Amino acid sequence: MAKSKGGAKTAVWILMGLLILGLGGFGATSFSSSVRSVGSVGDQDITTADYGRALQNEMRALEAQTGQSISFEQVETLGIDGQVLNRLIADAAVDSEASRVGLSVGDETLAKQLRGIPAFTGVDGKFDRDAYKFALDRAGLGESEFEDSIRRETARALVQGAVVSGRALPAPYIDTVLQYFAERRRVTWARVDSSQLNQEVFEPSEEELRALYQDEIESFTRPEMKRITYAWLTPEMIMDQVEVDETLLREAYEDRRAEYNRPERRLVERLIYADEGRAAQARDALDNGSATFDALVEARGLTLDDIDMGVSQVLRGEDHVSNTAVQIQIFTALFAAGFAAHEGAAKSLPQFAHEALLVGKEGKLSKRLGSLGCDAFREAGIEPEAIIALLARLGTSQPIEPIADRALLTQSFDLATFGRAPAKFDEADLERINAAIVHQLPFDAVKERLPEGMDEAGWHAVQPNLAHVHEAAEWWRLVTGPIEAREFSQEDRAYLAEAAETLTWGDNPWGALTMALKEATGRKGKALFLPLRQALTGMDHGPDMGELLPLIGEAEARARLRAAAG
Repeated sequence: MAKSKGGAKTAVWILMGLLILGLGGFGATSFSSSVRSVGSVGDQDITTADYGRALQNEMRALEAQTGQSISFEQVETLGIDGQVLNRLIADAAVDSEASRVGLSVGDETLAKQLRGIPAFTGVDGKFDRDAYKFALDRAGLGESEFEDSIRRETARALVQGAVVSGRALPAPYIDTVLQYFAERRRVTWARVDSSQLNQEVFEPSEEELRALYQDEIESFTRPEMKRITYAWLTPEMIMDQVEVDETLLREAYEDRRAEYNRPERRLVERLIYADEGRAAQARDALDNGSATFDALVEARGLTLDDIDMGVSQVLRGEDHVSNTAVQIQIFTALFAAGFAAHEGAAKSLPQFAHEALLVGKEGKLSKRLGSLGCDAFREAGIEPEAIIALLARLGTSQPIEPIADRALLTQSFDLATFGRAPAKFDEADLERINAAIVHQLPFDAVKERLPEGMDEAGWHAVQPNLAHVHEAAEWWRLVTGPIEAREFSQEDRAYLAEAAETLTWGDNPWGALTMALKEATGRKGKALFLPLRQALTGMDHGPDMGELLPLIGEAEARARLRAAAG
C-alpha cells in the first residue's frame, strides 16, 4: 500500500512538471523553480502547491471510497485533474470578487473558527497551541498559510451566500427607481399676485357663490352617514333558555344527513424496500407469521408515524413543478374514493412546495442512475442527523452547519431561502458534517453501538478521532490490544526502557510521565512524545494520550513499554 501511494505522489509531481512545461507554450519563458502558478483569476494566483495539494486530497478521497490505490492514468481517465483545476479556478474567481469588494475576515472571527476545530484542542477541550502547531506540521502547512486559507474560505462563503440568496427585482420596480433617481425636468415659474393684475379683481356675488356650490356640491360635502343600533345574539347565549322539540331535531338531521355522515376512511401504511428481493422476504415473513408489520417497521429503524400515509405537506424538487397539477387531481380522486387520512392526520389536500433540484457528479440524482439512498448511507455509518442537517440547508442562502438539534433546524428552516438553481449534493460534504455530528453525540446516544467494554471515558477519548460511530471499535483496540509492534532505534529503545521504569500512576499519568522524561532526557516535541505513542498504541497518531493511557492501565502500559524496549 505504501508503495502504491508513493507512486501516486510521484505521478502528481510528474503532472506538476507537465503543467509547468505546458505553460511555457503560453508565454512562460522560464522553466526554473520560479514558476509557482498554474494560472490566475484577477489578482488571485493558483499556485502549483495549491493545485498539487488539492489533487492529492482528491486522490486520497477516491482511494478511501474505492478501497484501492488510484494511478495517475486513472486520474486522467476520470478527468479528476481537470475537475480539480476547474474547482480551483472557480474558488479563485470568488476570491477575486471578495478582494475587489474589500471583503475580509477579522482576527476575532478567525480565532473563533480555530477554537472550534477539534484537532486543535487539548486534553481540557480548549484550544491548545502545541496541538495546533503539531497538526499543521503534519499537514506541511505554515500557520500564516493555513490562517490565510481560513480567511479566504470564510470570505468565499459570504460571497457565495450573497449570490445564492440574490433575488432579481421586477422590471417595473427597476424602471421606477431609475426614473426617480435619473429623470430630470426643467421648470420655469413666476409668482403673480393681485397687485400685478391690470384689470380690477373679480368679486363674486352671493348668487354666483351659491350656483358654484350647487354645481360642485360633492367637493364641499361628505357622504351621507347613518347611526345604527343593534343587538348581538348567539345560540350559546340562549341555549339554556330555549327548549327544542326532539322531532324537529330529527327532521333537521335527516334533511342535512350528508353533512353529518362522513364517507368510510381507510388507513394506508406502506413500507418501502430498496429492491424486490428484500420486499419479498418481508412479505414472506408476514405471510408465515414470523414477523408482524410493526416488527418490520422497527427493524428498519422507523416508526409507524414515518410510514402512515397521512400526507399533509409535499416538498419536492423543482423538476416536479410540471406534474404537481396531476398529483393534486390524484389526491382529489383518492379523497373522493374514501382514502382520506386517518383520525389526527391531514383531512384536506396536501400543501405542495418545490425546492432546488439536487444534482450529483452524474447530474440529476436518480435511482435509475445508481445514486445512493438512505439505506446505503445507513450502512456506511452516516448519522440521520447529518443527512437532515445537510438537506435542511442545501440549496439555501444559509450556511450548512453540523446541527444535531432538530428543533434548531426547524426554527431556521424557511422555504423562502431556497434558490431555484440546482444544488450539488456532495458526499464529501455529508462526510464532513457526519464527523462533526459524531463529535457532538453524547455517550447515552451511542452506547448500544459501541464495542463491548467501552464506557463513557472510552467514548470521550476516541470521539474526536471518529468520522463514524462504528470506527470506535478500531480505536478501542488500542486499549484492549493486541497492538502492532513497531521497530525502534537503539536510542529510542533505551528511552522507552527508562519510560517503563519512570511510569507512575496518579490522576494524570501521561502528564507526569512526559514531564519526568523531559527533565531526565532533555527530549521535547516529537522526540519526546512519538516513541511513547508508538510503543503504547502501535500508531503514529490517534486519541489524546492523556485520556487513553488511564484506559490502558498501569500494568499493561508498563508491559508495552518494556516490550518495545526489547
